[in-house]
Amino acid sequence: MSFWGVWRKKPPSEVRKMKYLTEFRQKEPARGVAIKIHQLMEDIDREISLMEVCGTHTTAVFRYGITELLPEKLHLISGPGCPVCVTANDYIDKAIAYCHQDKVIIATFGDMMKVPGSRSSLAQETSEGYQVKVVYSSLEAIKIAQKNHKNKIIFLGIGFETTAPTVAASILMASDEGVSNYLVLSGHKIMPPAMQALVKDHQIGIDGFLCPGHVSTITGSKIYEFLAREYHVPCVVAGFEPLDILESIHRLLDQIKSGQAKVENEYRRAVTYQGNVKAQKLMEKVFEKESTSWRGIGEIPGSGLRIRKEYSSFDAEMQLPVKVAKSREHPECICGDILRGLKSPLDCALFRRVCTPSHPVGACMVSSEGTCAAYYKYAEGGGE
Repeated sequence: MSFWGVWRKKPPSEVRKMKYLTEFRQKEPARGVAIKIHQLMEDIDREISLMEVCGTHTTAVFRYGITELLPEKLHLISGPGCPVCVTANDYIDKAIAYCHQDKVIIATFGDMMKVPGSRSSLAQETSEGYQVKVVYSSLEAIKIAQKNHKNKIIFLGIGFETTAPTVAASILMASDEGVSNYLVLSGHKIMPPAMQALVKDHQIGIDGFLCPGHVSTITGSKIYEFLAREYHVPCVVAGFEPLDILESIHRLLDQIKSGQAKVENEYRRAVTYQGNVKAQKLMEKVFEKESTSWRGIGEIPGSGLRIRKEYSSFDAEMQLPVKVAKSREHPECICGDILRGLKSPLDCALFRRVCTPSHPVGACMVSSEGTCAAYYKYAEGGGE
């Protein structure tokens, strides 16, 4: 029986479908599911660690006080779900090197501006007179290219399967419309190889995954089946409201108690088994998989997306190769361990004292989806 039925004490056939977001934020149903979670944890009777690998889940967990409803032995750990956070310093350094080039304009999403590279940030470079423009989409970057024929416009392609199709579409559009001065520096990553790497890291000890809702709208829930089949790790695709997250935790614990490992889709109002096939085909047409580096995890085979040779005329690295000094991390920043779920921001000596959203030292403090930013804003002992 679904938790709607449990709470209302009606059979599922008599429980009306929830239609509005406010209904997913009601206190009484949340308490009802929390009670079920406590009962399951009493039956399991051991420490359980569930990882969410979506920055929006991280924010929602703290925003709605989800952890306060959970038993002490149940731990929610934040994984590498923030695309800005997992972008390695060498990518940032390369973007900065490009903005130093003659007749080059960098176009980027706003949350990349403050991400610290090895020696600078795009925001700092802008203050020194280099051309960096904030855009809301890759299509806006194409418009900038069309208005600036004498300059190369390099769009910073950052994000998971959610944003990669839109960047693929922009490359196809630039090709069709002959916008030859539009280039993309691809830093796109895909989630399954990273989740596999996390499962194989026994230092972390993951008992189940809250699978990312946004990514899954594109990929479908099918992409997580190998985790259940090959590694016996339960997976539930979760939505972003309090009841979504609580119900997903409940389903994971139910699998753990019964010794099962399968993929369940709690977020049915947005996610299907197959996903958005058209978006998948766009990605496959323009990009191909490659090994790439994730902050805190390192090089993961087949986890990055590079532009195919057929579209290499839009590949910034192919058209404008640049030399970049060896990247380096801040010696006291533990963002890498936080992204692997090994530590929390409260373990960091820099957190809140030196590293703040207005003056971030590490990438996890920059984006609103970053674990450090979420702790700073919502968690006890977080913000000022």
